[in-house]
Parts: sequence; structure tokens; C-alpha cells
Amino acid sequence: MRRLLPLIALALAACSQSAPTPEAPKPQASASAAISAPPVPDGAPVILAFGDSLYAGYRLAPGQGYPPRLEAALNASGVKARVVNAGVSGDTTAAARARLAFTLDNQKVKPTLVMVGLGGNDMLRGLPPAETRANLDAILTELEKRQVPAMLTGMLAAPNMGQDYVSAFNPIYPALAAKHKAPLIPFFLQSVIGNEALMLDDHIHPNPQGVDKIVAATKEEVAKALKAAMAP
Repeated sequence: MRRLLPLIALALAACSQSAPTPEAPKPQASASAAISAPPVPDGAPVILAFGDSLYAGYRLAPGQGYPPRLEAALNASGVKARVVNAGVSGDTTAAARARLAFTLDNQKVKPTLVMVGLGGNDMLRGLPPAETRANLDAILTELEKRQVPAMLTGMLAAPNMGQDYVSAFNPIYPALAAKHKAPLIPFFLQSVIGNEALMLDDHIHPNPQGVDKIVAATKEEVAKALKAAMAP
């Protein structure tokens, strides 16, 4: 894992808002993406995917990012849900905290569950972990005030950030998950990091097959969190 973690820094750095806009990638075949997604029934609970480029679908065609593929996988398995993409490439936790109220206030339907996937860009920019923790804590607190259940998809700091930084950053997600009683996926990229066959041609971002691999690795936890959120 320590050998692979520097790839996280490369992947998320390329998602920074300061990075140049990449050329559109060539379409890549995806067996699962070629299958028509089952229709989402009216009134299905809404999952809001609130995060950075890992939710936004960096350099992927419409329908190939994590939110739409998660929606398709959940519905195909009998878990009715509509997944709304609220990912913004380059977002730090501070930027996401600033747009949270606007995002929630402008949803057509109140989310049943909000997935929070943030913090990687904070780490890449060397922002103090205390600030990352405070911003994520504020986001989760606001969701609690609105009575919207949340779950966290976590990130790990690259070892080249230094042991002090790693020791301060990595515990943020389990600590906040425990504090807010939020389900946690400890490391969102666990199933694809370091596997070039699951990456775009830049070798650092998930391709459609990589997205489907992440979906397969996380959909059961998301389904459990959604079921818990819907419980009386």
C-alpha cells in the first residue's frame, strides 16, 4: 500500500482546478456500460454524491462516472435509488463546505442519503489536516441539522507528505464517521489504485472499467447505508 499511495497524489493533483483542461479521451469500451441501465421508478430515494472529481467523473463520458454507474448497479440488484452527481473537480473541503447549502437547497427532491467524498485535494495542497477535519465536521453537522443521513468515502495521505502529516490526516475519516455515526468506506480508490488496466491513458484516473470496479467494491455498503437512512 505504501508503494501505491503516491499514485493517489498524482491522480488527485491532475483533478486540481488549476490544471489545464485535458483533451477529450477516446471512447473506451465498457461491457457493463453498454448494458442499458434499468429505469429508476418514480419516488425512488435520492442519494446525493457530494464530492470532488472522483464523483464528478473526470474525463469520462456522460453515464460512465461513479454516480450513474452506482445508480445502475443498485437498481439492477433490486435496490431502487436515484443517484445525483454533485461532484466538482478540484474541490477542497473548504470549497465544498461553502457550496453545501446552495447544493442542498436546489435539489428537486430532498436526499435520503448524502455521500461525502472530499479531502484529497486538501492533502495534495498540503493544507493543515485540522482544517480538513473542521470542514468535513461542519459538512456532516449541517447534514445532521437538516436531518439528512450521510456516509463518508475516505482518502489516505500519500507517504511523501511526511509521517506527521499522514498521522494527522488518515484518522480524520474514521474519527468523524464515529462522531457522526456515519457509515464509512475507508479508502475510495482501494480497488483500482495501481492497476493500469483500470485507469485512463494518463494512468492515474479510473476508466469506465475502473469506475465499475469501484462500484462493485462499494455498492453493498451504499445499499446498507441507504436502507439505514430509510429506517423509521
